[in-house]
Amino acid sequence: MYITCLDLEGVLVPEIWIAFAEASGIPELKKTTRDEPDYDKLMTWRLGVLKEHNLGLKEIQETIAKIDPLPRAKEFLDELRSITQVIIISDTFSQFATPLMKKLGWPTIFCNSLEVAPNGEITGFKMRCEQSKLTTVKALQSIGYETIASGDSYNDLAMIKASKAGFLFKSTDKIKADNPDLPAFETYDELMTAIKKAMD
Repeated sequence: MYITCLDLEGVLVPEIWIAFAEASGIPELKKTTRDEPDYDKLMTWRLGVLKEHNLGLKEIQETIAKIDPLPRAKEFLDELRSITQVIIISDTFSQFATPLMKKLGWPTIFCNSLEVAPNGEITGFKMRCEQSKLTTVKALQSIGYETIASGDSYNDLAMIKASKAGFLFKSTDKIKADNPDLPAFETYDELMTAIKKAMD
């Protein structure tokens, strides 16, 4: 019994914070988990930048509404879901992910949630569990699944390494160089072939 666990941003859709940095004209918001491995630190810093510029959930959701999945992402996901169970495990938030899940055909996603004040200010965030990607993969394994995992960032490495097969996808040169033992792919065709091979 296999289940494939995929990261969302950078793998199936563009990075939300990079898109918002461009839309809002605040270049420092381009920093992602590819740059900062500590997610709590990154999010706390982001919320500080939003407060400083008086930006809230509404402005970010307006940007997300214009984001489309990466080219061929939906076709890849549809084919993958026809041969195995798939869960998207993301450090994003349900308030960000819903419009993107609609465009991807409503796959299953495990993610986190934002704390939002009545005026739309994002006041905090609630993580689903500690080390959510690794914890989820281990929980799936504990109920009888073999996991296959793929992602692009530092926060994906633990679930990739803990899985029966794990792959970097559209990752950075630094992450690839630091993890030479992990197969790294740039196209959905390559990733699909690798996942099918791991399931044989």
